[in-house]
Amino acid sequence: MSDDNGLSTPPGLLAKPLEGRIALITGASRGIGYHAAKAFAAAGAHVIALARTTGGLEELDDEITAAGGSATLVPLDLTDYDGIDRLGGAIYERWDKLDIFFANAGILGSVSPLGHVLPKEWDRVIAVNVTANWRLIRSLDALLRASDAGRMIVMSSGVTISCRPFMGAYSTSKAAVEALARTYANETAKTPVRVVIVHPGPMRTAMRAKAMPGENPKSLAHPAELAPHLIEIASPAFSKTGVLFDFPTTSFREFQASK
Repeated sequence: MSDDNGLSTPPGLLAKPLEGRIALITGASRGIGYHAAKAFAAAGAHVIALARTTGGLEELDDEITAAGGSATLVPLDLTDYDGIDRLGGAIYERWDKLDIFFANAGILGSVSPLGHVLPKEWDRVIAVNVTANWRLIRSLDALLRASDAGRMIVMSSGVTISCRPFMGAYSTSKAAVEALARTYANETAKTPVRVVIVHPGPMRTAMRAKAMPGENPKSLAHPAELAPHLIEIASPAFSKTGVLFDFPTTSFREFQASK
């Protein structure tokens, strides 16, 4: 049964709500992705953990294995677009499908006025935050459609609304990735695929520390607090698509239907 937000009630009713699911998580070596990967594995999913940092991935694998879960590690820079194409093929050869895609990886870029952002810095932010996610959709689309309940969760940010000064490249990239996610949601609306955008709010991550260096991290929510909500959204029981989940208020926002 689901409540008005589309989340199953009561949360945690199933001990392993993602039992047997295959979940790809980008940016899994730290922060939100790291804790989501641990939580997804504990919930029964086999986690495909993707990140640039091999050390972080190995630490994650140790923790997942120690807790009785399983993971496949994929050290990959998301600007290696040929590597993204190969990833889709490798997932197909091993599992024939993908149940969950958590598009979590992203970079902040320089914190400076728009006129001072170097072109190479702008291009890098767009490449990682936007183009890589389009390439991932291109590589994973058939795999998500092959699942009985494909789920795409897209990490975004409240900066798409606030357009905070000096974070123009990041804000622009996140607005673009939200448009990408909403378009994909509309394209898959009549399939078992469901797409949800997430605004995590202020959270204790390395990216937040870089953006707000004077902030007390202990005053912020920990990434592990978001993970149970991600599990609910990733579960086959979740029914909404093309919506935004706002973690600080634990509420969903509908977008105007496409015409």
